[in-house]
Amino acid sequence: MDGLPILLERNEGLASFSQIVVQYRLNDLLKDGIYMMYVANDWKDYEVIDTGGGEKLERWGEVLLRRPDPQIIWPLQQDTGLWRNVHGHYHRSSSGGGSWEMKKAIPERWTIQYDRLKFHIKPTSFKHTGLFPEQAANWRWMMDKIAGANRPIRVLNLFAYTGGATVAAASAGAEVVHVDAAKGMVQWAKENAALSGLAASPIRYITDDVFKFVQREKRRGNQYDAIIMDPPSYGRGPSGETWKLEESLYPFLASCMDIVSDQPLFMLINSYTTGISPTVLRNMLSMTMQHKYGGTISAGEIGLPITHSGLNLPCGILGRWES
Repeated sequence: MDGLPILLERNEGLASFSQIVVQYRLNDLLKDGIYMMYVANDWKDYEVIDTGGGEKLERWGEVLLRRPDPQIIWPLQQDTGLWRNVHGHYHRSSSGGGSWEMKKAIPERWTIQYDRLKFHIKPTSFKHTGLFPEQAANWRWMMDKIAGANRPIRVLNLFAYTGGATVAAASAGAEVVHVDAAKGMVQWAKENAALSGLAASPIRYITDDVFKFVQREKRRGNQYDAIIMDPPSYGRGPSGETWKLEESLYPFLASCMDIVSDQPLFMLINSYTTGISPTVLRNMLSMTMQHKYGGTISAGEIGLPITHSGLNLPCGILGRWES
């Protein structure tokens, strides 16, 4: 049940009539579009050990990192001692940004593995590490969709970062076009693919503005069976173009409809923008993909299990359309 809504997982093994009624009502709620949390709960090389006081304690392979997280507005329940035994601690600055305090020597970069996928990890100046591990809930889902399609699948990964979704899709047999405006991220994605044994797989890496790329693909007549996008909250293009998710996402999604194939498999939208509800993504997919192709939509939070407390850490939101 990896990557399934947590409320469904908690209703396994129903033992009473009242529980059965709850399960039937839960199914109705899912049909009505009520959203839940998709938890990436099958990692071995990564875990959120504990949370509290605006920070999370994570294990990346053998490396312990302590990073801020704005979602964690609850206090630390119990100091296990591991908080003071980390390799690196990212401190936010009152003037914006922040910096790493390295307490123990670590490699410049190291590797972690999810299933058969491998990724380089490297702490960056913006607190990130080059991977969003909660996205494993999406990787598992898309690998299953692609492998089960029993036909060649072309995937377009937009705002593709270091290629987590790219290597997941390629590992399942898809042809992938990976597009990101940052040259360094595209190179990182190539290295992740090579680490995962996918250097010879049909992956095209494009360093370009995603909006211009989509328009060119439309003019060329190129189409895709699956589109993945992870748009930023805010951005500025090379010619001064401004991207603000609240204003730009729907027009961009509408433009992507022009490059969807006649037999689409799925579309996935991720968002980490504060204040945007999963229902917003559901509504947009309903007005675009579902309106044209039918199919089903699911939307919800995406998160990670917290080992020490047994709770789940919300990390972002997603919207999925599938045929």
